Amino acid sequence: METTLSNGLKITKASSSRINEVDFENINFGKIFTDHMFACHYSDGKWQQPEIVPYGPIQLDPSARVFHYGQAVFEGMKAYKDANGDTFLFRPDENFYRINKSAERLAMPDFPKEYFDAGLEELLKLDNKWIKPGMGNSLYIRPFVIATEASVMASESNAYTFYIICSPAQSYYGGEVDVLIADFFSRSASGGIGYAKAAGNYAAQFYPTNLAKEKGYDQIIWTDSSSHKYVEEAGTMNIFFRINDTLLTAPISERILDGITRKSILDLAKKENFKIDVRNIEVAEIIEAAENGSLKEVFGAGTAAVISVIKGIGFKDKHFKVPVLADGYAQHFKKSLTDIQYNLSEDPFNWRVKI
Repeated sequence: METTLSNGLKITKASSSRINEVDFENINFGKIFTDHMFACHYSDGKWQQPEIVPYGPIQLDPSARVFHYGQAVFEGMKAYKDANGDTFLFRPDENFYRINKSAERLAMPDFPKEYFDAGLEELLKLDNKWIKPGMGNSLYIRPFVIATEASVMASESNAYTFYIICSPAQSYYGGEVDVLIADFFSRSASGGIGYAKAAGNYAAQFYPTNLAKEKGYDQIIWTDSSSHKYVEEAGTMNIFFRINDTLLTAPISERILDGITRKSILDLAKKENFKIDVRNIEVAEIIEAAENGSLKEVFGAGTAAVISVIKGIGFKDKHFKVPVLADGYAQHFKKSLTDIQYNLSEDPFNWRVKI
């Protein structure tokens, strides 16, 4: 059945739902998708009519530029459902602004906010039963843009498609992790696209991460590309260090992603008068703190994991255990954030957006 809303959004509903085929108690992250997806094509210099269609394969020419020159950017966000059955997003405007910032860096066109807002809202209404209540349950939302023009000429595309797909999710990471500080490979470089959520940024991480896993580590703490002297990010997350009672994190830059969870933690910390230090952090400083016992906590922050506690750090041939505190900063900020996301507490920042 097809309908067209007053805002121009065309909706074609799936003939039947696959939801009864899903075991929501045992979900592998990013493997199961809802019944519908959002799509909007760009051609002739403008975005065309947006639509919601049944989730399914997409057809592209083998010469589509995304396959050859990597014009692809994406976002990660979540929808949450409270005990009353109401659905909420967390700071969706930040995701919208960031995907356009990423697109600009890859010479891709801005996407209209009215299309993004309307498409996301209608998609979540249509597939609302896929959003399960309960702490840890959520609907992971993946907006992405790819270059679709059929051409292998080395230049930006003249055709794109903006998609939104959704996947039911539980906690992304289980338990604490060990990380290895990089002293050779780099995630990004000055003047590059490290601040963009570009597909190629993540592809380049897989090989060095696999090498770290062979040594018994789960992820890498990335360092600056010129000297490997300063810590920057951890795996696909921003990273925080607690030295004594001060919370440290690296400043965002053209090499570091402006994480929404990161900035939310900093806002919470400022409101609650935590000691915060946002500055360049030397690897040597972290190693020294680990050796003298002043390194109290380390954790990563991102949309999928929210907060991932780091229990050990490797550097060259040494390994340092990091305290895992049941009542530490990591657990405090995770609870504060998830309470806001699941409508369990007041939202003094107006981050929560009801659908």
